[in-house]
Amino acid sequence: MPMNRKRISVLLLIYLAGALLDAHAQDVGKSLPEKLGFARDAKLLIIHADDVGMTHSVNVATIKALDTGLVTSASIMVPCPWFPEIADYAKSHPEIDFGLHLTLTSERIYYRWGPVASKDKVPSLVDKNGYFHHDWSRDTHIDPKDAELELRGQIDRAYAMGIRPSHLDSHQYRLINNGKELFDAFLRVAHAYRLPVFVTRDWFAEQTYLESSLARDDIVLDHTVTIDPAVPPEKWVEFYKTALKNLQPGITEFVIHLALDDDEMKAATRERDTWGAAWRQRDFDFFTSQEFRLLLQEQNIKLITWRQLGDAIKQ
Repeated sequence: MPMNRKRISVLLLIYLAGALLDAHAQDVGKSLPEKLGFARDAKLLIIHADDVGMTHSVNVATIKALDTGLVTSASIMVPCPWFPEIADYAKSHPEIDFGLHLTLTSERIYYRWGPVASKDKVPSLVDKNGYFHHDWSRDTHIDPKDAELELRGQIDRAYAMGIRPSHLDSHQYRLINNGKELFDAFLRVAHAYRLPVFVTRDWFAEQTYLESSLARDDIVLDHTVTIDPAVPPEKWVEFYKTALKNLQPGITEFVIHLALDDDEMKAATRERDTWGAAWRQRDFDFFTSQEFRLLLQEQNIKLITWRQLGDAIKQ
């Protein structure tokens, strides 16, 4: 009798182990939408607001948009002057999906910011006045070691200020589009902090090093959409409506830029219209509108967040 019980116990353990392995194999075979609880061919969309912390106007507009539930995610620029305001908000609203918009340039003419790290520690990142460069030309040599040190400093400061980021992305895609060394530095930092990075298959053809650099467990979105400066204001809504009606199955991120068209934002961006005050007000108006909400319903598009993606791959 004891021998029979022992044999039954062993058989039961073998059965349970097999069941667990089978369940794991099924989970490994699931697509990312399926891991989120959707059908494989579902149309999933992240509406992502960039540049939070740049100005008070950006912060106000982004918070209002997130409150509607129509904008689902946003990323914060740690080096910018209005970072402390949004850090305080993020700390007191941990349910909001905030990532970090890792920043190595200061593109505006009169409204500037510089590194979190000591300037003498990241000399290749700063201009003669100690700000980040306006732009990176062919003559600008960015040392990947300087970049990695600064990225870690930005993330550490965010954590110290109470932010618990859901993901990382790159301001102006500088860490994506400027060679394998910088992208590898970006990935090293992301892996060290166990945070997903914003990468999409749309970029693989042009930046061939992206796919080969990624680890097996890295999240890769299917598509991204952002409006082009060539789109005139009167065609703004039409552009977004067309993009939504043509949305493909899988996970897409719309990268948008929000602010109010107020005196502060006009002053901060007055040297050019691209990504300026009026641009950002147009994005705010569309993505907080009832028209946008109804279009999501009509097209059976489901909104998701980066935090959901991060939780899904941890399962």
